[in-house]
This record gives sequence, C-alpha cells and structure tokens, in this order.
Amino acid sequence: MDSYSSVYSDSSEDESSPRDRVQKTSKGHSDFCIKNIKQAKFGRREIQIAQQEMPALMVLRRRAEGEKPLAGAKVVGCTHITAQTAVLIETLTTLGAQCRWAACNIYSTQNAVAAALAEGGISVFAWKGESEDDFWWCIDRCANADAWQPNMILDDGGDLTHWIYKKYPSLFKRIKGIVEESVTGVHRLYQLSKGGKLSVPAMNVNDSVTKQKFDNLYCCRESILDGLKRTTDVMFGGKQAVVCGYGEVGKGCCAALKALGAIVFITEVDPICALQACMDGFRLVKLTEIIRQVDIVITCTGNRNVVGREYLDRMKNGCIVCNMGHSNTEIDVASLRTPELTWERVRSQVDHIIWPDGKRIILLAEGRLLNLSCSTVPTFVLSITATTQALALIELYNAPEGRYKQDVYLLPKKMDEYVASLHLPTFDAHLTELTDEQAKYLGLNKYGPFKPNYYR
Repeated sequence: MDSYSSVYSDSSEDESSPRDRVQKTSKGHSDFCIKNIKQAKFGRREIQIAQQEMPALMVLRRRAEGEKPLAGAKVVGCTHITAQTAVLIETLTTLGAQCRWAACNIYSTQNAVAAALAEGGISVFAWKGESEDDFWWCIDRCANADAWQPNMILDDGGDLTHWIYKKYPSLFKRIKGIVEESVTGVHRLYQLSKGGKLSVPAMNVNDSVTKQKFDNLYCCRESILDGLKRTTDVMFGGKQAVVCGYGEVGKGCCAALKALGAIVFITEVDPICALQACMDGFRLVKLTEIIRQVDIVITCTGNRNVVGREYLDRMKNGCIVCNMGHSNTEIDVASLRTPELTWERVRSQVDHIIWPDGKRIILLAEGRLLNLSCSTVPTFVLSITATTQALALIELYNAPEGRYKQDVYLLPKKMDEYVASLHLPTFDAHLTELTDEQAKYLGLNKYGPFKPNYYR
C-alpha cells in the first residue's frame, strides 16, 4: 500500500483499526494514532506543495520565528487534517508552540498528511473513515495526555471545547483562550457565554472579514462543483438546484451553479439575505414548493433538520442531496436508517437510499461537509483563514491580563487588514496610499484600520 496512488485511497491491505496497532516514526516517536506512518513521505510532498500557495503563513514564519511569540504555548487542536492545516500546525510549532491534534470530521483527514505530521513529531490522532467512537477517542487522547496540559484551544466546530467542558473542566484553569473558526462552534461559544459558563476568552474567527468574505465565499464557490463532480459526474447545465441558506457559503455555491447553467432556487429565513438572493437573480422559495422537482439539494445554513424526512420522501428519483455546512445536523440522515429503506454504497462517500417503490436519492458523505469529505479545497483561500487563526492564537496567548474577559471577541480589524495585505503580493497588487489630507478628511489613520470593528 506504500505507493502514491494509494495515499488518498479508502482501501488498505490492513483493515484493522489504527487503535489496535502501535506505530513508531523513524525517530522512535509513538505518541500518535494514524492510518499508516509509511505514507509520511507522500504527505510531506503534499505539505510542501501547499506551502507554495500559503504565502502569508510562510511570511509569518520568517518574521516571527526569531521572537517565538508562542513559546510555552501548548495548543490542542481539532480541525480538518489536510495539507493546508498541516502548514498551519507546523507554523505554530515554528513559532514556539507544542501541539496535539485531532480531526473535526471523520471523512476529511488526508492520511498521508497525518503521517507526515506524526513523522515530524506532532502528536496527531486522526484517520479517514473514523467511527463516531473513534472520533471522540481521538479528541480524548489529545485533551487528556500524560504530563501535558493544554493552555490554548484551536477548534473547528466546537467539539473539542465541548469535550473538555464535559470531561475535563479543570483544564480551563490553565487555558488562556479559545480560537474557533466555524459558525457552528461560534454559536456554541455564544451559548456558553450567554449562560455564564464560558470560563476563558474566545476569539470568533468565523465572523472575521477575512474568513467570511474569502474562505466562506470563494472557497465554497470553487469546491462545491469539485465535490459534486467527483462523486456523481453530474452535468449542471439545465439542472434545477435548491440551495438552503444564502449566507456567504450559499452565495458561493449559487454563483458556481449559476455559472454552469443550473437553475437555482434559494430558501432563506433572513429577509436581508433573501433580498440579496432576489437581487442577484435567484428565485426565493419555500422548500416544500419545489422539493418534488429539483435535481440537487444543498444545505448551508448551520442549522439542524433543514431537510427532514418529510422532504426526503417527496424528492424525485435520482435527486442528489448534500451539505456544505460544518455540522452533519442539517440533513436528517438518522431518519433514513429505517428497515423499509435500503442503503447501497456505490462508491466512496456516495450512498443510494432506495425506497420500497424503487425511488432512490443520492446522499453524499452521509450529510457531512461535502467539499472536505469528497474532494479538496483551494489552498490559497485557506491560507487567509489559517493566518487569521494563527494571529488570533498569538493575540490571546500574549494578551496582558485583563484585556480580554470571559467572553467571545471578534478579531481586531487591524489584524484582518494585515492578513489581507500579506496575500496581495501574490497578485503583484499595489495598494494606493491615502494622503495626509485624505486621511484627515475621512478621520482615519492613513495606515488603517480602514473599517470600524462592527464591519463584516
């Protein structure tokens, strides 16, 4: 199985659980649990390729390596484990941090990349195709390590934070802060804050401008098509698709589908986003109005039970159903696991759900995040989010006592603008500089920030 073509394959000669095997790196390191350490050299190539498209993180390494702003930081992380997040993790270690890492999605881990991280000395616990039990076991191994206690959390979805609150609340005595990048995880943090249960400061990266306007929009605009094509070979021209939610993720998905000739409908609860959809030329409907006629259903709301069994029952034969939100709660997949329905796995991450009358729908990634489960995402746009995460960690870790209370904060706009500026040289782009007179007229510092903190 030690060949390049096998790096992202789901099959393996050894089908035993990684939990049942002890593996060691070339240096004898064994504090990790992954699929196959022998894939490390292939994963290293993927990381090196990703580095070329992540200029800001590489600049951050060069500028801050000497001062080591994360010296003494012990970061426990739970994100997708891909070549792009590996560049982030290794940037954190270059800046002085110690890291332990688990995956936030059971299908998105790139096994070769996980092997490369382990070979590099990172304690990583993740593999593609984990069971639910494996998922929580991996998080537990990261959070509850012998002679190692975290003082920073980097989370994507809130599962790691939830687990520590549930199982090891005493760890929060040492933790300086939480950095969260997903709408689901941020929602959970605000719930903790509202209930008076948030015991440390938290940075909401999801609502930073660099995350919302770049990762959520441009990443999804490109990766939605990639995920659908790889799994179904569907032609989009003339197909009818409904996108549930017209936030930044929904906007990206709709733009891509429309560009390839699909007829796109939108469902939305927010009148502002709904009006945007109408003025962008999309038809705003209720799901019940068009569920029988559409060929593709895409959820991206961050909510739960958006597509319930009553809608699944009414879908046409061959309808493709998938989710572009972080959590797997948007499609009621549990309601499909009943005796009268037949599940047929036709290829990796593609299930046909067959009704007694022969009707079938095509469910992708069991309702989990489509792009990272079934394809890949553009590296450059992830560089923007990863740099934002790194700066948020540095800010919380080094903040003097009292700057941040036990609440959820947005990244200062000056940092947002700094992240954006680090990526401009890639395009040979040249910013115009305000004159002193112009800056005075606008009431701004000529070097920024150029937007108020409430701007999104």
